[in-house]
Amino acid sequence: MDAAPLISIRDLRKSFGAHEVLKGISVDVRAGEVVSVIGASGSGKSTFLRCINVLEMPNAGTMAFGDVTFDFEEGARRRPTARQLRELRTRIGMVFQSYNLWPHMTVLENVIEAPIRVKRQPRAAAIANAEALLARIGLAEKRHAYPSHLSGGQQQRVAIVRALAMQPKLMLFDEVTSALDPELVGEVLSLMAALAAEGMTMLVVTHEIGFAREVSTRTIFFDEGVVAEDGPPREVLRDPRSDRLRQFLKRVLHEHVAEDVAPVPLRTAGEA
Repeated sequence: MDAAPLISIRDLRKSFGAHEVLKGISVDVRAGEVVSVIGASGSGKSTFLRCINVLEMPNAGTMAFGDVTFDFEEGARRRPTARQLRELRTRIGMVFQSYNLWPHMTVLENVIEAPIRVKRQPRAAAIANAEALLARIGLAEKRHAYPSHLSGGQQQRVAIVRALAMQPKLMLFDEVTSALDPELVGEVLSLMAALAAEGMTMLVVTHEIGFAREVSTRTIFFDEGVVAEDGPPREVLRDPRSDRLRQFLKRVLHEHVAEDVAPVPLRTAGEA
């Protein structure tokens, strides 16, 4: 953990009208870290992820990712350009609560669309990579199916593979299991655990406390737009410093029976 951060965020702020959602967030994430972000609804977790990918433009603060630093202050010289944002989004993958698959495209077409159009990857290479990824998650036989013919868990796994096809340096997961039936949650969390075991750098907004405890390297607790606690999961989740976090965990653990997820390695293409 002595290496320079993959992404470094300082005093990030975001308001919607008069309502300040993020009130000065400062976070470093190093390559290989899996950071779970927890907190009550409305605490700013999803807005934080959307600001990292600049799907929401922050009002202030800085973000350094690799060799590029953005200053989001209005009028700042290093405010991101449209070209820089396109480049940033090729290096940061994001998966949402809703699957966001294109319904008129097959699974394979969904996965190859961005590599071909955005990264200008040759079609044959994009197809080969997509088929290998689908084989690794056990969905090779679904490559010509349309999203409407897949279960929710299968659709979410395809959405993850679609993001991975861009070969990102960082993956953002925004409550990716919250729209799934309980029996489908495990297959998505197992895929995420496998990615974590392989060294993928991840920021995960989640209510799955078992995942946060067993898979994450860090847990951050958001409370009303600020980072209230940040540390190793077993410390943050088992010995909270604040009453707010203790109350949150009591409520979440009462509402959700979170499953522990073992980081089972992904299958190779030949095992599909």
